[in-house]
Amino acid sequence: MDTPTEQKPGKPRKPRPGPPPRLGRPARRAALALHVIASAGWLGLTLGLLALGITAATTGSAGTVEASVRAMKLFADWLLLPVAFLTLLSGLLLSLGTKWGLARYRWVYTKFWLTLATTTATVFALRPGVNSAVTAVAAGGPLPDAGDVLFGPVVSLSAYVFMTVISVLKPWGKTRRGRRMAKAFA
Repeated sequence: MDTPTEQKPGKPRKPRPGPPPRLGRPARRAALALHVIASAGWLGLTLGLLALGITAATTGSAGTVEASVRAMKLFADWLLLPVAFLTLLSGLLLSLGTKWGLARYRWVYTKFWLTLATTTATVFALRPGVNSAVTAVAAGGPLPDAGDVLFGPVVSLSAYVFMTVISVLKPWGKTRRGRRMAKAFA
């Protein structure tokens, strides 16, 4: 009988899987810079959307309401989604190519799911709300619901500020998977 340390002649031993490959320093730094720039852009766009939404919801001028919601549509259609996807993809690259991993630390895992949720909400809630506001105002009517232009930016801004804080503080420690992987590769 073979003991666990013995190997059958002619049968190669399966290599033990090592830690996943990591980005080199220049690639990691470039990905980090891209992620921070995209995230800051997303945060800035959301602040701009909030300012435009507040203007549209509180002004008495029909021309200002229309200009505000049209500007919101421009931001939402041409800038918001590309920046959101760039943030999501650069975050994935960083998490999979660095020691942090995607599911090793709770703060990274939380950021991933919040980024995915806010990107999805942009597609299915914020953009349709802004589009309906533009349609109503362009037809000469009033702003149908101030929530269409305020709720999305407020929720998004809250999520982005929270994600920024946990990126800096890195709270909560490792996930179960992260603890298992640390033991396996120790």
